[in-house]
Amino acid sequence: MAVVIETSVWEPSPALYVFIFFACLFSILFFPYASGTGNSTASSAAKAQSLFDHGGSPTASSFRFQRNFLLLYSLASVMEGLWSVFGEFELAYYGLSKEKMVLYLCVGFAASISLGSLLGVVCDLIGPKKVCFFFCLLHLLVGLLKRIIPHPSVWMASICLSITSSVFSFGFETWMVVQHDEQGHRQDMLSETFWLMSFFESACLIGSQVFSNWLIGNNAERNMTAHSTAAIFLASISLVCLTKGWKEIPHKVALKEYRASFRAYIVGDKRIWLLAWAQACLHFSVAVFWILWAPTIVADGREVHLGLIYPCFLGSRMLGSTIFPWLISGLSSLRTQDCLVYAFIVLGLVMSITAYDYQEVGMLVTLFCIFHAGLGVVLPSLARLRTMYVPNALRGGMISLSQAPANAAILLFLVQGKYHNNIGNSTIIAFSALGLFTAAGCMHVLKRWGKQPYQNWHKL
Repeated sequence: MAVVIETSVWEPSPALYVFIFFACLFSILFFPYASGTGNSTASSAAKAQSLFDHGGSPTASSFRFQRNFLLLYSLASVMEGLWSVFGEFELAYYGLSKEKMVLYLCVGFAASISLGSLLGVVCDLIGPKKVCFFFCLLHLLVGLLKRIIPHPSVWMASICLSITSSVFSFGFETWMVVQHDEQGHRQDMLSETFWLMSFFESACLIGSQVFSNWLIGNNAERNMTAHSTAAIFLASISLVCLTKGWKEIPHKVALKEYRASFRAYIVGDKRIWLLAWAQACLHFSVAVFWILWAPTIVADGREVHLGLIYPCFLGSRMLGSTIFPWLISGLSSLRTQDCLVYAFIVLGLVMSITAYDYQEVGMLVTLFCIFHAGLGVVLPSLARLRTMYVPNALRGGMISLSQAPANAAILLFLVQGKYHNNIGNSTIIAFSALGLFTAAGCMHVLKRWGKQPYQNWHKL
């Protein structure tokens, strides 16, 4: 008598997509009325700024600057999303083993430590626009390489794409803030641009997944080069936008002068150390999540359509991004540091529960959606604190160097946990939870210490 083994397939409910969509829509459309900026009275100018009004009477140049930057940032996000979605599929398509995939991840994080960390300093020295230009050139190079050679050196592709990911994490934000100050736009627009960056990035990552699936279609063998063609096209458009879109003031700083400023304003300030530690812990936790979320979910034993779960996470992050202006608009008495304390605690609790018991798929997806909603609040909040505490001339170096210890820790756990199998997934997740709790403590101490005493803070 044959034994029949029943298989169970888990998929997220369609109601989840509907809820996230309408929650984002509600948050965006009703914020102007809740904050009072929907009225055109004189008193409304003193209240929180609206998503659409930008407060009072914004200039046309402010609208144009924000719109053009978000367009360029969206193109960069799509390029990043294309390779992140397609990269794993490509490795599996060419039959690489799990050990090989882990090895390529290790090479990528090693490149982020050695080269990516230094590029933040280079960004401050030569100007962020040139580093963003380098980001697009690298994407163009990888696209051309994969287009010409069907199966190029994975080592080179891994190194180049890891460097672009590092540049993406600090280059565009630094460039936007520097351009914002040089062109004399209002400071209250910065916070709005920060959460819009997080919102558009998440939306573009979802779009890149849809775009990747459409490019591959039903014939993977014939369409393997389609991603390279798309990356070349997007990189070319981005390079044109960078070349003709903005005129940058010539920017060059002597290394000796930069070193003295960095030692005085970054290394010598305990507040920056707290902020840098919080950034490092968040970077580590996010990287751990994206490495381990799929193995954690499929540990249940049931078949899971991961491609249907991925948009739920990013949609939750979009929702969290739309909550950010509600928290800082004056509707809430919470300061940015208070929001970060509570958000980091929630993120730490989510990772703690995951590390303790991660067998039920439905509970895991719920926890991971909460995690990404918290990310949507944390990312623009940290960007806002960087504007308050970090000089623009040192911003890129501060961000990239703060990621170096996180990348080193990820590399260590990858080698010991995934390559040598000496550390379990739950232990790695528990370490990320511990880091998030320490980040909450750092934000609490930062709130007690108060704002930086420097008067002319952004321009040294």
